[in-house]
Amino acid sequence: MPRLIAVEPQTATGRVKDLLAGVQASLGATPNLFRTLANSPAALEAYLAFNKALFKGKLSAPLREQIALTVAEANGCGYCLAAHTAIGKSVGLEEKAILASRRAEAENGREGAALRFAKKLIQVRGRASEEDLNAIREVGFSDGEIAEIVANVALNVFTNYFNLVAGTEVDFPAVPEPSVGASCACD
Repeated sequence: MPRLIAVEPQTATGRVKDLLAGVQASLGATPNLFRTLANSPAALEAYLAFNKALFKGKLSAPLREQIALTVAEANGCGYCLAAHTAIGKSVGLEEKAILASRRAEAENGREGAALRFAKKLIQVRGRASEEDLNAIREVGFSDGEIAEIVANVALNVFTNYFNLVAGTEVDFPAVPEPSVGASCACD
């Protein structure tokens, strides 16, 4: 049950109306995440700007979705798992890759290293060791790409935490529940 109320685009006014109209025009829909974030135009605008900037980065759309799935699983965010499963499929991820990403695994060694690094960042709250950095550099990630992995983790932690606090109603096709506890040793 939602704990924060989603804003209805039809009754929105001012900046919120403009932001939600932009989401609708861009996505062809206005998912509940955006409608609930719209309670704070500043929060919605910040999310949209951060997401847009990362879209222009070096990491591919499929890898960004794989990172989102890894982070959502680690944080136990059912909304984000459902959303990024659907988005992942739309950017070419197959079901097998989606399920593997939730476990921070990938058939491709480079992608797998990125997902393990993303999961590690969640586990150690950003305190990556020299070994962690060396491992990701060994598979060819540049410092810029490492910065983008960290940024994608941070963006997804924001949406995970927001949806967990808000109790955002899932408006994407259902997926298996996250297995929190088994996937994130965050204590």
